[in-house]
Amino acid sequence: MILVTGGAGYIGSHCVLALLGKGYDVVVFDNLSTGHIETITTLKKHGNVIFYHGDLLTPNSIDAVFKQTNIDAVIHFAAFSQVGESVKNPAKYYRNNVVGTLNLLDAMLNNNVKHIVFSSTAATYGEPKYIPIDENHPQEPINPYGQTKLMIEKIMDDYDKAYGLKSVRLRYFNVAGADSEARIGEWHEPETHLIPNILKSTFSGGKTFEMYGTDYDTKDGTCVRDYINVEDLAQAHLLALEYLKNGGSTNYFNLGTKEGNTVKEVFDLCEKITEKKIPVAIMGRREGDPAKLVADNSKAKEVLKWEPEKTLEDSIKSAYEWENSLLKESCYAKS
Repeated sequence: MILVTGGAGYIGSHCVLALLGKGYDVVVFDNLSTGHIETITTLKKHGNVIFYHGDLLTPNSIDAVFKQTNIDAVIHFAAFSQVGESVKNPAKYYRNNVVGTLNLLDAMLNNNVKHIVFSSTAATYGEPKYIPIDENHPQEPINPYGQTKLMIEKIMDDYDKAYGLKSVRLRYFNVAGADSEARIGEWHEPETHLIPNILKSTFSGGKTFEMYGTDYDTKDGTCVRDYINVEDLAQAHLLALEYLKNGGSTNYFNLGTKEGNTVKEVFDLCEKITEKKIPVAIMGRREGDPAKLVADNSKAKEVLKWEPEKTLEDSIKSAYEWENSLLKESCYAKS
């Protein structure tokens, strides 16, 4: 059985679906602070999923899961991930992300589980010194969220040296899209990510989309980001798991497409796919937004044999189908 912490959330739930598709039995541990019980209900329709409602800040709670189930390995998503909130409330982030992970690692050691795939982030790199960013780029986070992820990476190095606990850290760039069959998708309250916010602006009563910064040194003046499809991302976690099971050493990989798209390009593609004119307001730059963030994914391709397959257009289409399904469900709920 594979334990997936944060498996009721956006990326975690897509990873659970991918694991079920490969015949794995899955244990999901989630406190539902940002995840949804409805997502768990959907996942249970597609394979053997055991759900535990618990919090990593309660050591006995996570240790009990290992005692009650036969866990072979862990995929760890559970974390707070809003950069702005981490700046305003760093204590919340250090406590939840770092202390919670320590409790998880200790529970693994107590129960002789030695393999973990960790959801890290490109935010550990900070301001890019060169593009595309490879794994040798200095890790100098500029916000508490990135700091917590880097701390956990360093802790995992120490746990490997001292206790033989092997980890793969996957450093995501910008994740986009939803399940191809619209069974699950991105569902944040409030939503802070670019693509769903643009798409929400197409609905009746939708708000005007705010585009921040049009004077960057890029081809159209807006920020460039590397958008990786969530299903491609989930497949990378399966490959990382197999890598560890086959005796792979502790390692780290960037997950991105090596291609960048500007905010304007994403916006234009959303208008094309939805066939709607989206209201937009041009705003000033947001503090701390780098002009370009693009991954060098060569290492993941070489070592994990991972290839991103879906295009940005695929991601936006699946995200739009999911947003429409959420809208319909909310309408049914009100009727």
